[in-house]
Amino acid sequence: MTRILLTGATGQVGLESQRLLATRTFEVLAPARGELDLETPETLRDQVVRLRPDAIINCAAFTAVDAAETSATPAFRINADAPGALAEAARELDAPLVHISTDYVFDGDKSCAYVETDPVHPLGVYGRSKAEGEARVLAAGARSAILRTSWVFSPHRGNFVKTMLRLGETREEIGVVDDQWGKPTAAADIAEAALALAVRLMAADPASSGVFHYAGAGEACWADFAEAIFEGASRRGRPQTRVRRIPTSEFPTPTRRPANSRLDTSRIETLGVKVRPWREALEICLNELLGPPTLRTAR
Repeated sequence: MTRILLTGATGQVGLESQRLLATRTFEVLAPARGELDLETPETLRDQVVRLRPDAIINCAAFTAVDAAETSATPAFRINADAPGALAEAARELDAPLVHISTDYVFDGDKSCAYVETDPVHPLGVYGRSKAEGEARVLAAGARSAILRTSWVFSPHRGNFVKTMLRLGETREEIGVVDDQWGKPTAAADIAEAALALAVRLMAADPASSGVFHYAGAGEACWADFAEAIFEGASRRGRPQTRVRRIPTSEFPTPTRRPANSRLDTSRIETLGVKVRPWREALEICLNELLGPPTLRTAR
């Protein structure tokens, strides 16, 4: 049976990957932190070689964007050193590696969607650590694919959808920025895309190597995303929460966010990987969090 090593198995994409792989004919290796610690990347190569996976999907990351500004050392160890060590082990085992990356490797100054060949120019520590991780994976010479994604949401862990639902329980109105644009992406869809690349890499398909962009179909600003969340929550019996559109200047953060996080997904779509509309994926997420929409009787 094909053995897939899944790192970051308790994160959003990791949990959805576990759920997906459980429906397929794979043996899933999802070691606990004590068995495979990405904060000690110097130990990873030997640990991975001992496990002897047929493929590796690296979902692990230091994702606290603002905290990274004052925690650069752990951010770089997890986001840069660890992927490099995984790639070296993958090369030694001749096992393909799929590495999840981010839109934060770009500065957001481009006027249209980013393609894979656009030069990276991160704005903060998190983005720089992820860009370095990409570079180390590519430099290792393993059969590998880098999957950049954006605005990840799911029923699990912390994310924008769950934050808006929590805030909406006690507030009638919430200010949300409307000058940062991107493509919300369901973690379940990222898991599907990552597995599709891993399967192709195991089959030695040369078209599946390199950098790919994957994000939900359709674009939005954060305020659009919030309005869709609250509209969906209202259809499920929650009180309607209003969104007050604000500029980024009214919501300062330690790290500057890219104003444009839109990713062009044309390349991965040529492999037959489907890109689901983010609004459709959001409905599925809300069904899991709140239940299906409530039927209302006409008066």
